[in-house]
Amino acid sequence: MILVADSGSTKVDWVAIKEDGTVVDVKTAGINPLFITQEQIIDTLQTSVAPITDGKVRQIFFYGAGVLETAADGLKSAFNEVFAGAECFVASDLLAAARALCKNSAGIACIIGTGANTCFYDGEAIKANVNAGGYILGDEASGAYFGRRLLSDFIKGLLPKDIESDFIAKYNLDYLKIVDKVYRQPAPNRYLATFAHFLEQHRDTAYMQNLIKSGFKEFIIRNIYSYNYKEYAANFVGSIAYIFRRELEEVAAECGVKIGVVLRSPIDGLVEYHKEKI
Repeated sequence: MILVADSGSTKVDWVAIKEDGTVVDVKTAGINPLFITQEQIIDTLQTSVAPITDGKVRQIFFYGAGVLETAADGLKSAFNEVFAGAECFVASDLLAAARALCKNSAGIACIIGTGANTCFYDGEAIKANVNAGGYILGDEASGAYFGRRLLSDFIKGLLPKDIESDFIAKYNLDYLKIVDKVYRQPAPNRYLATFAHFLEQHRDTAYMQNLIKSGFKEFIIRNIYSYNYKEYAANFVGSIAYIFRRELEEVAAECGVKIGVVLRSPIDGLVEYHKEKI
């Protein structure tokens, strides 16, 4: 049996794949060694993950945010405490996206969710990566990016009046509250990304169509154009790419970019990838 985990900021999707290909899954709280102790990780594994296994885990594939790579040894130690003798593999969420989207074929892999990232994957490894830049310097077309642009237009009085009225009624925000949330509270990127739902509610308005499409165009120009996009399709994983796939495909066609696979979450694609390796 092997365990595959896709770790996000707040939760981890775990899937146990048996030798006959059957799967069992469970969700746990997020695992980030920067914020929780090794004892807490072990407790999560023992109470929530171990019960879905048959006790004979031979490999663990744990994919998470890039910061987790700096704590690979600590994670492996915790895994071996619960699953003695298991071979442990810790890698970035970008490799998870590439494997989920492209499997064993070459292609461009893109993440557009709360944040954004891209790479060129040769079917085995990541060979090129445009620096994402984070929600301040980059992350074009991400949930945080769109939230930042929406809030900026709101505080400057640039929203159409009907959208502005709905925004005020829904969120009860003013300039000082927004400044506090963005500049003084933790995880501003996640806060900004929460406004993606508001974009979806008003997606068919001229304002939102311009906002969404201009964001995707910026993403393509500043990221995908750095790869061999004329030969390889661009594949996407993440809630923003999935929800706004229609707009993404329209902009990509205008920019001469081929769209391949689009997934909301990498876990299903990862299961398919690792099933082939059993």
